[in-house]
Amino acid sequence: MSNYKPDILIVGSGFYGTVLAERLANVLNKKVLIIERRKHIGGNCYSETDKKTNIEYHKYGTHIFHTSNQKVWDYINRFTEFNNYRHQVLSNIKNKVYQMPINLETINTFFNKNFSPVEAEKFINNKTKKFKNYKFKNFEDKAISQIGKELYNAFIKGYTQKQWGKKPKKLPESIFNRLPIRFSYNEDYYQQTQYQGIPKNGYTSIFKNLIKNKNIKIKFNQSYKLNYKIKPKFLTIYTGPLDSLLNYKFGKLEWRSLKFKYEKKKLKDFQGTAVMNYPELKKKYTRIHEPKHLHPEREVFKSNASLIIKEFSVLNDKEPYYPINDENNRIKHRKYKLEANKIKNFDFGGRLADYAYYDMDMTISAALKKFETIRKKIK
Repeated sequence: MSNYKPDILIVGSGFYGTVLAERLANVLNKKVLIIERRKHIGGNCYSETDKKTNIEYHKYGTHIFHTSNQKVWDYINRFTEFNNYRHQVLSNIKNKVYQMPINLETINTFFNKNFSPVEAEKFINNKTKKFKNYKFKNFEDKAISQIGKELYNAFIKGYTQKQWGKKPKKLPESIFNRLPIRFSYNEDYYQQTQYQGIPKNGYTSIFKNLIKNKNIKIKFNQSYKLNYKIKPKFLTIYTGPLDSLLNYKFGKLEWRSLKFKYEKKKLKDFQGTAVMNYPELKKKYTRIHEPKHLHPEREVFKSNASLIIKEFSVLNDKEPYYPINDENNRIKHRKYKLEANKIKNFDFGGRLADYAYYDMDMTISAALKKFETIRKKIK
């Protein structure tokens, strides 16, 4: 491997890096070397099987594949099949369970009403109309203007503070755009998405299939610096954070990270769903995952054993998950992008490099577009 002379060097083996590697190797017949700082492929989408319960779980938090992008759907289905899982999220408040996102059932249960859709919408509009003139300068203002103070305080405020480690007033209003409110009984978390499911053979199998080409080599436990010993013929594509790459020249970008606590349960079903939210501040964890629910088609779903995973949000730039995308961090990131663009034979992209929260389909789409740009430059 030390004598391997790649045409392209790719840093990172998540979806962005491996999709690019697959296209470069299979379409352009280029030799690609992927280096990965972890000991496994797949980035934060990596899945593995718990040896004791035989339940496959997502090591870095539950990942649901969903998209309405036909090109992405057609592409990814070349490397996996999906089951028929439809994602539902519930929220446990004062030991009572509610639907999330907030829908007609949530509103009726929380306020002890029996509204029709029209009545519920009018009810919420009455609670929010005095906040409609807010300029939406922060997350809390935006949330209250959409759902009112009662629902915000119960379902959103504590969860957001735990998730981001900041008071919601200190967060950008754009974060709330991911949290819809519905005036129907639709419980599907991704109701607007055309395609949805979990890979039948797990996420890790997708990445193995993506790089199943003799022209693709991968090295694990490898960190990248600009003076990395292997120089590719054409191009280096970097998918990690730009601040660490450039030695924090403009200061550190802020990230939220996650920690997990695993528990084995000698019972068939612990919580009845794959993900349960815990918004109250007295609960230190934000969610509990029960991954056997992701694969109801598997025989292990019927077993009298379950694995639960408690998720804790922490500040940790060594394992970045979510960018704290406020104005100060956006300014820093723009400076890093300008600096990185000056590097010869170098490109970057993906969730970490772009300092953005991308869903998996968005990352795949971005990688496919980047490939089309690269192929015009490389013959």
